[in-house]
Amino acid sequence: MHATDAVTPDAVVPAGGLRVVLAEDGVLLREGLVGLLARFGHRVVAAVGDAEALRAAVGEHHPDIVVTDVRMPPGQSDEGLRAAVALRSGQPGLPVLVLSQYVQRSYAADLLDSGDGSGVGYLLKDRIGQVEDFLEALATVAAGGTVVDPEVVRQLLRRRRDPLERLTPREREVLALMAEGRSNASICRALVVSDAAVGKHIGNILMKLDLPPAEETHRRVLAVLEYLRG
Repeated sequence: MHATDAVTPDAVVPAGGLRVVLAEDGVLLREGLVGLLARFGHRVVAAVGDAEALRAAVGEHHPDIVVTDVRMPPGQSDEGLRAAVALRSGQPGLPVLVLSQYVQRSYAADLLDSGDGSGVGYLLKDRIGQVEDFLEALATVAAGGTVVDPEVVRQLLRRRRDPLERLTPREREVLALMAEGRSNASICRALVVSDAAVGKHIGNILMKLDLPPAEETHRRVLAVLEYLRG
């Protein structure tokens, strides 16, 4: 694993190891992690494959730490990360270590901002090069530290600099037409797409620009202002 950005208190593993709830939908990786953790003295009290089971396992077992993937059933998008954010919202002191193939920028920021930012980690799977690095990160997060892969930091900083980078080319086209003051019907005609498609694009734009729920016209104005600043 490349060097991580970490805030590290004394990472003392309790006698008898950590009690871990593990959430990973890939059976081979899940079983491999169970065996690895057991080999180094930790105990996986629940190993689950979806976000709903993750929430239930945490409620039942009250673990020392949660280790979870981002993409999980049923949608295979960001269910695991959203579950982690929800768990931290209800239990701000619950240590959570996310292992992922990629950076889910919106919810990654929410996770790292949860509680007081302690006891949380986000590592990219393909950058974990040594077992010792993973175990050190596990102990650090369980002890209340923060471990974040530098690539995660880079992408979050980029997102904060230019939220428009999150938009697809088609969403940028729609936003540009919105900035011209066009109605949904006019955008439909310009792009030769259905009203439903335009509505979906606009909804995605508002979500990706992190505009809070409010009166629809006001949100459109805020989106246009963001576009003009870019």
